[in-house]
Amino acid sequence: MLTGFYRYVLQLQTHLSQDLYRRFRLLLGRSVAIACLMLVIVSVALGTNAWAGIQDDRFDGNIFALYAGNGSLVPPKVTLAKSLSSERPTLLTFYIDDSRDCKQFSAIISQIQAYYGRVLDFIPIDVDSIPVKASYDPTEPGYYYKGKVPQTLVFDISGKQVLDVVGRGRFEQFDDVLRNVFDLLPRSESVELKRRALNEVNAELVK
Repeated sequence: MLTGFYRYVLQLQTHLSQDLYRRFRLLLGRSVAIACLMLVIVSVALGTNAWAGIQDDRFDGNIFALYAGNGSLVPPKVTLAKSLSSERPTLLTFYIDDSRDCKQFSAIISQIQAYYGRVLDFIPIDVDSIPVKASYDPTEPGYYYKGKVPQTLVFDISGKQVLDVVGRGRFEQFDDVLRNVFDLLPRSESVELKRRALNEVNAELVK
């Protein structure tokens, strides 16, 4: 009778041990699976940005802050409509953050701002923010967008378009046009910004 009782106790212990072992394996399996899933999620999240750079088309943040060192350009301080009616020249540039051409061109825009920022309105427009419409008014950025980036336009003091460059333009290309807009000496006569004759706008540039 006693022997049978001990046998029952041993069987019960064995059964409990096996049940606990199965539970442990199940719990361990779930923990490992969750850990692996978290690792994959983190790797994907970091992988998108970890390898992004100025030579690729991956998104890694705002291009003006990252590659031009100039986060002040975005968001633009004025709308295109307000700028065109303010009797101030305007530079309108279209970009997207996941374009190598836009990343590389952002430094040119920042360079232009360093020279003309006091007298020229800068309006960088992320093309993804342009509303989809059947038509646009000439005071809306979508009116000028040609479907490629970067694209940069310059408007003179009267609101007339005087330059439209699709692709990565050179600083000198914009500088030549802006010198004419502000009635400054051409680069062939002076690399520095020097006025032809004193007027209210270009006097501000050469102080």
